[in-house]
Amino acid sequence: MTRTRLALFVAILVSGGFSTAHAQISTRAQQAEQDALDAKTPKLQYQEDVLQLLVPGYTMGETVGVDVNSQGHVFVYSRTNPQGIARGGTAAMLWEFDQNGAFVKEWGPHNYAASFAHSVRVDRHDNVWQVDEGSGMIVKYSPQAVPVEQFGRTPEAIDYLESELEKKGRGFEGEARQLEHPVEMRVRLHPDGGIGTFNRPTDVAWDSHDNVFVTDGYGNSRVVKIAPGGHWLKTVGTWGTGPNQFNIVHSVAVDAQDRVYAADRNNHRIQVYDADLNFIKSITGMGAPWGLCIPRPDASGKQYLYSSDGTSGRLYKIDPASNAVVGWRRPASAAAKTMPAGWSTRLPARIPTSSISGRPFCGT
Repeated sequence: MTRTRLALFVAILVSGGFSTAHAQISTRAQQAEQDALDAKTPKLQYQEDVLQLLVPGYTMGETVGVDVNSQGHVFVYSRTNPQGIARGGTAAMLWEFDQNGAFVKEWGPHNYAASFAHSVRVDRHDNVWQVDEGSGMIVKYSPQAVPVEQFGRTPEAIDYLESELEKKGRGFEGEARQLEHPVEMRVRLHPDGGIGTFNRPTDVAWDSHDNVFVTDGYGNSRVVKIAPGGHWLKTVGTWGTGPNQFNIVHSVAVDAQDRVYAADRNNHRIQVYDADLNFIKSITGMGAPWGLCIPRPDASGKQYLYSSDGTSGRLYKIDPASNAVVGWRRPASAAAKTMPAGWSTRLPARIPTSSISGRPFCGT
């Protein structure tokens, strides 16, 4: 009998301790329903490797993004900085470790886009992409750590003062919910977004033509398609529960056929699109999808979709052709009160299938 071998990567600093699970997305009723589904689904076989990563002069903090390049080097985007946390200071540092786990360097220190870390991804050309929720920016670095493209714009101090203090904008949800006009309330809490800027983006992925897909995110509720070079081609999504609507679109992945999978986290589904962002279908049964991963096709050409649920600590394997959840597992690291939230699709040579970050990767 052939067994699926699932490799779990958990990047935890020895002296930094574990990050505790602090966000509950699923209600008790939703979790009970998911437990019943999981009881009928086989558990995955896996090997879990805990990376003991050390950064000179720092503790690891809350590591929310991880990926691996073609050389096996690990990139970690962490909410770490002694100056404080966003929205006041900076909580975003991007680190590189070699294939043996030794610290190499920090990427983009003190850069304009570093505010509140959310995700890091490495594309097929070994470019490193930093996704920052706090600044609303995405930065593309060359393999030599040179910033070559920036997407979005960091809100300035005056923007914050005007929207949050003078006009009491979308951050003051209590007052917004007392408005007499529900449509106006929705727009204030969940804007549709414009061209060229993001509102707390969460993840990035690419198709076979190097088009860029961004999930945007916590403030906006949409998926954005951007051409190589930065021209915005299309956006899809508003806030809500219907098709082409999202309630925190938290992660994105693209398969070998250039189908786009968007993690509609608080709606407990994954929405699937073609390369032009035309809606195809929704996939359910995996709890709240926090992070998505589609490893390279196996020897038969088959690809599977993996989804992590940061509420339950479970990792799900999905057949995207049938929408069926074919297996799940709660790694040992989740039992230690860490949340699986994201993934790396680039595999070290010793791992034949996929590499999964065991919380604190790809966002919270």
